[in-house]
Amino acid sequence: MLHMLVLFCLCRSCVGVFGDSVSVMEGDSVTLNTDLTEIHEDDDILWSFKHEKSVLAKIIRGISSTYDDGPDERFRDRLKLDNQTGSLTITNTTTEHTGVYKLLISGVKSSSKLFNVSVYARLPVPVISSNSSQCSSSSSSNCSLVCSSVLNVEYQDKNTYSCVLNNPISNQTTH
Repeated sequence: MLHMLVLFCLCRSCVGVFGDSVSVMEGDSVTLNTDLTEIHEDDDILWSFKHEKSVLAKIIRGISSTYDDGPDERFRDRLKLDNQTGSLTITNTTTEHTGVYKLLISGVKSSSKLFNVSVYARLPVPVISSNSSQCSSSSSSNCSLVCSSVLNVEYQDKNTYSCVLNNPISNQTTH
């Protein structure tokens, strides 16, 4: 029981244990903020991706560096580091940028913060089509409609349907 209590206390004292969640559309930019108004000369900033496996950017003793030329090139020409605040911007995002980003600030006041970034693909406009030659406005027979993206087909009223394609931050609808 004591071990569980100690573990709980350690986790409660951690900054950003669960992290901030950020969602963007593919092609947009996302800025991960340090919440600093300025970096003191004693502060060092380190940004990493996927739990410290890949260092993206750092500011050490006032000298900033970005590392966007990793072996998979997913960050090539996409990283912008704010020299005043230490915030990191990823431009022209793709779904490959989805993941956990970690910020470590060391100096007079040390802290860490996690960012859970989700990048969603842009949604196409869904298409409603019939899979039967018997479908027409004058037909009284049964008719089947197919939504190009099998997510949500809703009956509105008097032979009006809508097909909805959505993700947590956007949607496309066809009636």
